Amino acid sequence: MLKEVLKAVTDLRNKPNVRHPTYKQLRQESEKHGVRTKWGNIVFHTMVKHRIAPLTVHVGNLDVRQRNPTAKQKELLEKLPQTLKLVHAYMKRVPFVCIERTMGESEFTPHCTFFISTQLKEMVRIAYAWATLLAPPKKKPRGPKFYFVMIPEWQSKDMQTLVFPEVGVTYALGTNYIGECKKAFLRMAMWYAKKRGMLGLHAGSKLILARDAKTGKIKEYGALIFGLTATGKTTHTCHDHDLKGPGEGVKIVQDDVVLMKSDCSTLGPEKAYYLKTEGLNQKTQSLLYQAATKRNTILENVMVDYLGNVDFDDQTLTGNGRGVIPRENFRKQYISEGLDLPPVKRLDGLLIFIITRRNTVVPIVSKLTPEQAAAAFMLGESVESTGGDPKRVGESVRVVGTNPFIIGDECEEGNRFYEFIKKYPAKVRCYLLNTGGVGEIIEKAADGTKVFKQKVLRVEIPEMASIIRGIARGNIEWEKEPHFGILVPKKVEGIDIKKFDLSKFYSKGQIRAYVSKLKQERVEWLSQFKGLNSAIVNAFK
Repeated sequence: MLKEVLKAVTDLRNKPNVRHPTYKQLRQESEKHGVRTKWGNIVFHTMVKHRIAPLTVHVGNLDVRQRNPTAKQKELLEKLPQTLKLVHAYMKRVPFVCIERTMGESEFTPHCTFFISTQLKEMVRIAYAWATLLAPPKKKPRGPKFYFVMIPEWQSKDMQTLVFPEVGVTYALGTNYIGECKKAFLRMAMWYAKKRGMLGLHAGSKLILARDAKTGKIKEYGALIFGLTATGKTTHTCHDHDLKGPGEGVKIVQDDVVLMKSDCSTLGPEKAYYLKTEGLNQKTQSLLYQAATKRNTILENVMVDYLGNVDFDDQTLTGNGRGVIPRENFRKQYISEGLDLPPVKRLDGLLIFIITRRNTVVPIVSKLTPEQAAAAFMLGESVESTGGDPKRVGESVRVVGTNPFIIGDECEEGNRFYEFIKKYPAKVRCYLLNTGGVGEIIEKAADGTKVFKQKVLRVEIPEMASIIRGIARGNIEWEKEPHFGILVPKKVEGIDIKKFDLSKFYSKGQIRAYVSKLKQERVEWLSQFKGLNSAIVNAFK
């Protein structure tokens, strides 16, 4: 089966029904099918407005198959031979556009080939948006070859994404969401990187220059920011944290996925950013807003009226509006020269921020040991968003590494992450950031549904920016938190951290109950990973 799939995609490239337009031609053809905004850029609207994660299956040997597949995923696998027969016959009959790009820029540069059916002519715009994310193809790529075939017009009742990791091939049927294309290639890159001793991370990366509170000297830190979609990963990756003193600032590197090496350096795959535009605000996200409103930004499923006015707050069409933002849209002072982060030994340190989104008793910020950081990585605590599974929006979820794109053994991910960061105890500092809030009270109604009885005090973007700035400057005093055995700030410049004190929202009994329940859930979650290092399993006990 795998040989059949690989042959089908490699043969397709030179078939007479396949066109190979240049990037300039792609843009010219695509802009005919979009809506022009008042800023001069284009908004495209797609039939499917989110990834089809519940309809995604990994095909191949035991090492690549999903753990605990759903009934629907099992059904898709049972029908796979018939599906492939139909797909391969269809690929010979309809027109396709083929685009080739290179991922990354240094030692790991996979060659990426994208095919999309243009039976619906406007689908050329999907290829244009995807091609903007990556660099033109290298003559001699240093890495594997990945292939992606998208057939948007496939019957919606048979919508699915089929992933064949061992041959680097993905099929997406019945969807035309740009994020499906983007993640197909990044998913493959992370798996192949893992096979080469690296670790693919669902994290943004940046350089932070901050004046140290003790020495008065400017220090340069690498930073990795983990988080599920809609938790603030891109927001805080593309934020200056108000580091505006002499010599201070940020250099944005990547916003979504990086490949980590054992020396804690990272390789970046993309040359553009994929922003979630919901609530994009000029005041609190000025860097992102300015970049998103440039002429060559490509907007997806964002509300725009007949006059070209864009409303990032309007969710009539979807809560998962997106934007493809080329790196050059940011002012030069905020963008790194390359796509990679250097080894930690060449920096003053590496700051690792794992974003969670909880609304009860999780502190707004916690300082973690390497063991606790690896446990937080494995817990991947957050809430579901419109970018993942819209039917479960707002539900509490746990996703290892905050990474829904892991192929293979999840224990290997956690163990390798711990192995990498614990090698540099004096250089790597880890933190858990809660971009949700505190105060929520959850009760169950008679029918078993959850009822939320108390308003949440949320942490705002400028407040989290103040926390990250304080961490970088080293001017936060930490104290032991009584419930989880972690360190939390006594005070933070620019934010009233005491307003999030749990005693302002809950009785002592409520605090004990919420903490006890969360601890039990964490132990149960971590204990299911039989090959996980015991230091990680026991980190929060």
